[in-house]
Amino acid sequence: MIDMHVFLAVAAGVAVAFMGVAGVAAVVAEWVPPVARRRVLRPRLWGYGALATAVGLGLFLFLGPLADAGPAGFAGLGWCLWMGGMAVQHLAQRPGRGATASAS
Repeated sequence: MIDMHVFLAVAAGVAVAFMGVAGVAAVVAEWVPPVARRRVLRPRLWGYGALATAVGLGLFLFLGPLADAGPAGFAGLGWCLWMGGMAVQHLAQRPGRGATASAS
């Protein structure tokens, strides 16, 4: 019988994989998923943040709460990378240095 741990691990794996694929698409083709498209001003920076978020979340989840064995030291590193990636994604929603405000 399949227990809840397997369902959570599969759901987390799908979420991490989706974020990684979205990050690669943003870096390579400057494509952002429709959910975030309206807010993102710098798609490549958002993609690098998405890649960092995916790697960090994967490290955190699969070496921390969803690990079959005891806690590992890399779970803390994964959490820091996850939060750093989210901060980079937030910065991608702000105009860059060269952007000028439109005069109205």
